[in-house]
Amino acid sequence: MPTEPVKMGPALSGEYAEAPSIAALRKQAEGCERCDLYKNATQLVFGEGPSKARVVLVGEQPGDREDLAGRPFVGPAGRILDECLHEAGIDRTSCYLTNAVKHFKFEQRGKRRLHSRPNAGEIQRCSWWLGAELEKLHPEVVVALGATALSSLLGRRAGVMKNRGDLIATPAGYPVLVTIHPSYLLRIQSREDAAAERDRFVKDLAKIAAHVD
Repeated sequence: MPTEPVKMGPALSGEYAEAPSIAALRKQAEGCERCDLYKNATQLVFGEGPSKARVVLVGEQPGDREDLAGRPFVGPAGRILDECLHEAGIDRTSCYLTNAVKHFKFEQRGKRRLHSRPNAGEIQRCSWWLGAELEKLHPEVVVALGATALSSLLGRRAGVMKNRGDLIATPAGYPVLVTIHPSYLLRIQSREDAAAERDRFVKDLAKIAAHVD
């Protein structure tokens, strides 16, 4: 059962864009200059998936691969997410995948572009789009993949480690499932620890099926 609501984050409590459809919303977002991240990113990376998706997965921001491809979750973390969703009995193609922040934030190190975490202002500005996506989709459950997604959805009172695995009720009518971002699994050096955390991630994702079935 979902836990009681906490104070909502900007995506669920603030103003958001208006458009007649997800496709129109994506078109509108292509010219976004609500924060400075658009200046260095290759392109905006909007969400993708069925317009009647029952499950929405929200990550942090596009990575290097996503920035170049213009699609969410197509890099190494996306591959892990695909595998873990499959193990949890969830069909990725039936889900809508998006990010709390739609432009890639990075630091240039020689030829490499290293991920840099979005700040509170950037999360707040981009909630204009995430809030609109959720309003159009009316999902049955939203999955917060990591701290940035969780902050955008539920604010600072919720925490990934504190609330991991919880289904938290929201005034929007759907719960938010709290879990890690799959990129976390890529950073664990111990093979044993990585396997244990992966198993736990799959168990978190399995709660999606229990909620929508």
